[in-house]
Amino acid sequence: MRGGGVGLSDDELRRRLEERLSFGSHPVPKRGDFDLNPRMREEQAPSPVLRPAAVLIPIVERAQGLSVLFTRRADHLARHAGQVSFPGGRIGDEDDDAVAAALRETEEEVGLPRSFVDVRGELDRYETGTGFAIQPFVGLVREGFELRIDAAEVAEAFEVPFTFLMDPGNHTQQSAVWQGRERRYYAMQYERHYIWGATAGILVNLYERLYG
Repeated sequence: MRGGGVGLSDDELRRRLEERLSFGSHPVPKRGDFDLNPRMREEQAPSPVLRPAAVLIPIVERAQGLSVLFTRRADHLARHAGQVSFPGGRIGDEDDDAVAAALRETEEEVGLPRSFVDVRGELDRYETGTGFAIQPFVGLVREGFELRIDAAEVAEAFEVPFTFLMDPGNHTQQSAVWQGRERRYYAMQYERHYIWGATAGILVNLYERLYG
């Protein structure tokens, strides 16, 4: 693995992935859209029922350096149409656990075989204002795979350099009006790709784990 990350050698990045992302080593706090919008909790009913979901953060080990694989959701979808996201989705009855759901959804959406993925650990659960509790898993992906995009769910797949995503200078806070109220969110602009909302918030969490 070359070009481990911002200011980290390959060996140091691997060590941090092992120590700071290992399963069950951290309590699962309530992180999410509410971090930047604390009044959202007051506006919601007490203890809303959140739908469990899981996503994979695929860190691809390219010869020229690490990159992260993203998808752009199909424009016709009912929820979050056209938005940049990690591969993943709802946890189904057929899944043994959340990791299995993330790997299954990744394989279904972009055709990335789970045999190419080494899941290294998990981040904090991310709760969204749209009613999902997302469990992110970080996986190192070896080269040699060929993607097969499911056009019913995914418009395109693309990669962004890991160093760009882990540079706090690229982590901006922006705002927009949603359901009649101003909402704040994280965003990152890479070339023509606008990464924002839960996806950007999860990347900020990854940065905090690795560099905090």
